[in-house]
Amino acid sequence: MSRAVETIAGLTGWPRRIVAAAMGAISILAFAPFHLWYVPFFTISVLVWLIDGGCARTGTLRARMRSAGAAGWFFGLGFFLAGMYWVAYSFLVEGEVFAWLMPLAILVLPAGLAIFFAAGAAVAGAMWRPGVSRLLALTLGLFLAEVARGSVFTGLPWNTLGYALTANDAMMQWASLFGVYGLTCLAVSLFAVPAAILEPGAKAPGISTAARLYALVMVCVLAGGWAWGGARLDKAQETTPSGVRLRVIQPNIPQSEKWKPENAAEIFQSYLRASREGPSRAPAGLEGVTHLIWPESALPFLLADTTEALAAIAELLPDGTILLTGQARAQDTLRHDGSLKKRHVFNSLFVMDDRAQIVALYDKVHLVPFGEYLPFQQLLESIGLEQLTRVRGGFTAGSNRRYLTPAGTPALVPLICYEVIFPHDIRPEGSSPQWLLNVTNDAWFGISLGPYQHLHQARVRAVEQGLPLVRAANTGISAVIDSYGQNVASLQLGERDAIDANLPSAAEATVFIQYGWGVEVFFALFFLACWSMLYRSRQ
Repeated sequence: MSRAVETIAGLTGWPRRIVAAAMGAISILAFAPFHLWYVPFFTISVLVWLIDGGCARTGTLRARMRSAGAAGWFFGLGFFLAGMYWVAYSFLVEGEVFAWLMPLAILVLPAGLAIFFAAGAAVAGAMWRPGVSRLLALTLGLFLAEVARGSVFTGLPWNTLGYALTANDAMMQWASLFGVYGLTCLAVSLFAVPAAILEPGAKAPGISTAARLYALVMVCVLAGGWAWGGARLDKAQETTPSGVRLRVIQPNIPQSEKWKPENAAEIFQSYLRASREGPSRAPAGLEGVTHLIWPESALPFLLADTTEALAAIAELLPDGTILLTGQARAQDTLRHDGSLKKRHVFNSLFVMDDRAQIVALYDKVHLVPFGEYLPFQQLLESIGLEQLTRVRGGFTAGSNRRYLTPAGTPALVPLICYEVIFPHDIRPEGSSPQWLLNVTNDAWFGISLGPYQHLHQARVRAVEQGLPLVRAANTGISAVIDSYGQNVASLQLGERDAIDANLPSAAEATVFIQYGWGVEVFFALFFLACWSMLYRSRQ
């Protein structure tokens, strides 16, 4: 093993870059749907050894940062290429228009996201010293990188490294304490344990006392956290249904067919049939169902402006049954003379009563760049570019995060599409919701890793928030999830069916909800203090 570590550390040029990229790509096996959480013990340690070798060959601070940053960038490139290749599928929905932009998803997006890993590794390189302290330096660098990735340029915290420690239900409970960014600190420091034991170029033979202690502490944290998570799940069995009866529809409509005008009537009828039939297409009717849920942008027309469709929905819904549906809506801004100045299009969630009246709505706040809008919209449209949804002028963002209180159910937080992946942007300030509703349309991404990753991140949000989460997807993947992240009921990717389930109860307020960023900042300061102590002792 020592010889292998020395060989890895001694790599230079393209062999070093290829190994770094390969380690990043292999690391995706720790995430959904594979959940091979132990793989990063190898891949993160190899990254450490690559940085070891680079820092040993360079003397100046700038050179160390450049060498470490290069290793981090190639690691990130492999990580995002393997983990987000499925974004390219969306460019094939209307291939005749967008296929030429596929390199943007396949290469440019991963290369851009990898810059965050490069920056984090460069920070670590600046702090790099032999011994255990170098592992804490990488932990701090990648923690800062992941926080920045989730915040800068609207943020894209997809497959944050902390998710590697949420591979099963027991491990997932850690998110209720630390949140996914806190778990990133734990993940990097834990997965670097082999690099603590095996260090290239170590002057003293054998394993240092600091390395032994580091490995022991990390193993105890892993074992103790797993046991605590199992105990917390035992408590989950005590939760009781709230009495709200849900029916979630997953119509599985191909994205390439959805927006063809000739298909609009049949798509609408398919929703009505699926709503009446219920699970497994048996004629179950809607009796006993208090809340019917359709996914994001369910219908390929402006429902609020289509009286025939509203009448059909009113006929569908029994007395007292509420429909919650994702839907595009338009709002016109007029000039003083009454002429149209601008049409604003929103990606919304409607709450409709049994007379098909819209009694409440939420407009999506966090829009998808290049999917729902273009940066510098007017300029790029003027040269012929469009976002994937092809809405002229792009979607308009909602003004603020809000919660809804449909009749017959506790307050809920609506989350449209990837709004569910932002851990610190879930609850509106001052609200006390009792459940989360995520409507989405992952049909853009076909049968790929993307929908599984999206579902898993939604499950982790439920654990962080201590709230049940209901997910309605056109396809990929509808589910009812309890406040401990467990699937109460779910459908398969690519399946056309429905879910009937009671709404699970909320859990007690989690540590993450009570302290939020405070927990994660504490982690960062703790690791910084440990690094400083070891740096002074040269460990």
